[in-house]
Amino acid sequence: MAMVELIKDNIGNLLAVAWFLLCFRGYFYYTALRSIDTPTLAYAMHRFRKQWIRKAMRRENRIADTNIIANLERSVSFFASTTLFILAGLMTVLGTSSETVIMMLRDIPFSDENTRGAWEIKVLLLICLFIYAFFKFTWGLRQFGQVSVMLGGVPEQHEKASDELIERHIHSISTMASKAAGNFNNGMRTYYFSMAVIGWFVNFWAFMILSALVVAVLYRREFRSDTLAIMMANLPD
Repeated sequence: MAMVELIKDNIGNLLAVAWFLLCFRGYFYYTALRSIDTPTLAYAMHRFRKQWIRKAMRRENRIADTNIIANLERSVSFFASTTLFILAGLMTVLGTSSETVIMMLRDIPFSDENTRGAWEIKVLLLICLFIYAFFKFTWGLRQFGQVSVMLGGVPEQHEKASDELIERHIHSISTMASKAAGNFNNGMRTYYFSMAVIGWFVNFWAFMILSALVVAVLYRREFRSDTLAIMMANLPD
């Protein structure tokens, strides 16, 4: 009976978490499915990566290409390090007294009644999200390192490799680079969705609205943005 009463008292919060997970995982699945053959940023960037690797295969000196990979690795490494700092901050918040913050939240209009247990659950959700983002960033970082090694192992011009072998290298390296970029993108999307969780500290309605808003913002940028239009206008063959 106590469990039933607890569920009844928190039905709004449970529905909000279910809605958030639907938005979070649903958008990830949707973009992975649509990016295969639909004009998206991921689709366009994969085409440009194939062009980049094809041109790299023709160059004797690939210093510029390794610099490109190094710049990409630095961006991913920055966010991986930042995520660790955020996790450290959240763990500190979780381990300290939250009474002052709870009192501040009660002064916000339309704010739900926050208990210490509810506060800790909300902070724990943020921690889980940033742990997920950290794993995505670090896996993307490793994959960019693998791209660097794979590019270093391609046949040189004087080896007169067959067209079939060259195309296999182009496909495998560009695919690996796109997988690395995909993990980086998922880490960045997790940052966006963590902003929605902040609304939960006010009330579950704000949490649900912000979750939907994040999906709308991400969809607009990845499927309907001016950036995508510019890239599609110059898409390589």
